[in-house]
Amino acid sequence: MPSTEPAGRRPIKSRDLPIFKNLAAWLVEHNATPNAISFLSMVFGALSGIAFAATSHVTGLAWHLCWLLAAVGIQLRLVANLLDGMVAVEGGRGGPTGDLWNEAPDRLADAFIFIGAGYGAGSIPEMGYAAALVSVFAAYVRALGASLGAGQIFLGPQAKQQRMAVMTATCVLLTVYPGRFLDLAPHGFFLLLALTIVIVGGLVTAFRRLKRIAEYLRKKELAAAAIRQTELKIAS
Repeated sequence: MPSTEPAGRRPIKSRDLPIFKNLAAWLVEHNATPNAISFLSMVFGALSGIAFAATSHVTGLAWHLCWLLAAVGIQLRLVANLLDGMVAVEGGRGGPTGDLWNEAPDRLADAFIFIGAGYGAGSIPEMGYAAALVSVFAAYVRALGASLGAGQIFLGPQAKQQRMAVMTATCVLLTVYPGRFLDLAPHGFFLLLALTIVIVGGLVTAFRRLKRIAEYLRKKELAAAAIRQTELKIAS
């Protein structure tokens, strides 16, 4: 597939891996649309959130499987996020509503995952809602920067990939966490710690992005003022 890398596209190293290139090519050959893949990312996010919440209602092997399913759902969401762009750009299947489908399902997937985590075993619902709000706000600031001309700002430390990495690592840990260590560190401790990292890191991320946008706007105004002064001198 020919590559026509658009400006402002999120840099993702895994995009160059043969497995994803081949999978994207296969999807293009079978007439998959980027919008449908974006929709699937939301579905995977919802399934992950359901698995998170289910950990509060099951025990034994099912409990461990729910953590594993939550991790798998997160990773499938990320793979879908990767492939929708590859099919649209490298595969030339993008359409007029591509930007809309690229963003809206992503925000819902974030909300499903974090709200579900808030209802996970040992967690606190308010923490899940807070993490969802912060993640959506950080993404909004990125989109705001683009609308103001500053471009897509993917600064961290808790951009989407980092948020999902934190939650996936937590799920994997809880999948294999030995019960004999419960007195040392309850299961809920790890999930609440992960949500705290997402919330604090997300706020730092939003602040850094806002700061970068403000710097751009100040420089833009200074440049415009310099042009106006030059024009006045020429006119006089």
